[in-house]
Order: sequence, then structure tokens, then C-alpha cells
Amino acid sequence: MSETCTRVQSVLAGIADAAKSTGRSPASVSLLAVSKAQSPMRIREAYDCGLRCFGENYAQEALAKIEALRSCDIEWHFIGPVQANKTRGIAERFAWVHTLDREKIAKRLSDQRPVHLPPINVCLQVNVSGESSKSGVAIDALPDLAACMSDLSRLRLRGLMAIGAAGLSDHAQRRQFERVRLALGALNASGWLCDTLSMGMSDDYRAAIAEGATIVRMGTALFGPRG
Repeated sequence: MSETCTRVQSVLAGIADAAKSTGRSPASVSLLAVSKAQSPMRIREAYDCGLRCFGENYAQEALAKIEALRSCDIEWHFIGPVQANKTRGIAERFAWVHTLDREKIAKRLSDQRPVHLPPINVCLQVNVSGESSKSGVAIDALPDLAACMSDLSRLRLRGLMAIGAAGLSDHAQRRQFERVRLALGALNASGWLCDTLSMGMSDDYRAAIAEGATIVRMGTALFGPRG
């Protein structure tokens, strides 16, 4: 077994263990391989190990990889800040956008989504840590941002995404992700039918899974440290 496949199996085993430890089915948590700064060759290695969902942070870099790997049935997720001048490429080539935090960007993505493709699955990004260095909206701003989705037929609101603060204790990690879980519940109580919590990365995925994460985004654990 290759080193990449060994890493993939280890990560999947860790996810399964974290799910079972909180009474969840491992099948309820999906792995999104964060492939920013990875070459098409490295992505293909992970693909050959069974992974099908890959997340990219930078539109220009991602579009080149998507073209290079067009023969692979990869589901591409955009997980970086969305710049207004990059929305067309994202709208045309990605199945998911996890980082929606502005109505202007939502409208551009919807307007630019090709009619022959299904609506883009989107998550609203929550700045749960309150750090100015992180994108996302405050939890109390979610209802207004979600409301704009009602008129955007080329987008499908699936749930929420969050990036936890680094260096927290296990307990503090869980409390942070609990706030996102409760925010999703509040959205659904107001009439939405969201099913996705995109939260948890290589250092905090266990806490995220314990609080209901359905997608964990992992790069370092799969590909090793960048650079």
C-alpha cells in the first residue's frame, strides 16, 4: 500500500472511531480532502485510494487542477474566501461552495451557474471564533443571509461551515462547534431543511464530529505538512 493510501485509511479509521465514540454511524460523516497547494498528481494518488471529494481554496489554482483531472469523477468543493471577480469560474466548475458570507456573492454565483448544471450546494460560513482574520458572519446575522437564498434558484442552501480557533482544549473546541450546531437547528426551525455541518479539520475533527459535523475538511493528515 502506498504512503498516500496508508494516510487515507488512517484518516478514515479516525473518523469512524470518532463517530462511533459518540453513538453516530461512520457513514454520517464525509471526508473532504483539502488539496490546496497539492499537485494534480498528488490529488490523483488520493483519488486512486478511493477519495472522490476534494476541497480547494484558490480559484485560479483550482481551475487548472480541475482541467488536468477532468477524466476523474471528482466532486469539487470550494472552501476559500470567494472573491467577486472569481465567481464565474467557481459557479461553472464547483459542485459546492462552503464559504458563502455575502449576499452579493450569492447573487453572482446564482446568476453565473450554467443552466445545464444542478444548483450549487452552498454553506453559509460562520465566524464562530470571532477572529478578525477569519471570514464568515456572526451567528445572529445568519437569518438575514439565509433569507436572500429564497430568490436564488441556482443555489441550494445545505447548511453551515465554520473554522475553529486553534490551540483550544477539547472542551473549548466542542463548545465552539456546539454553537454552530445550535445555529443550524435554529435555521431549520425557521423553515429551512439544511442537512450539512462542514466543520472540523485535522486538529479538531473529533470535537466537530461529537457536535454533529457531517463533513470534515482534512489536508495535513492526508497529504502531510505543506511546504
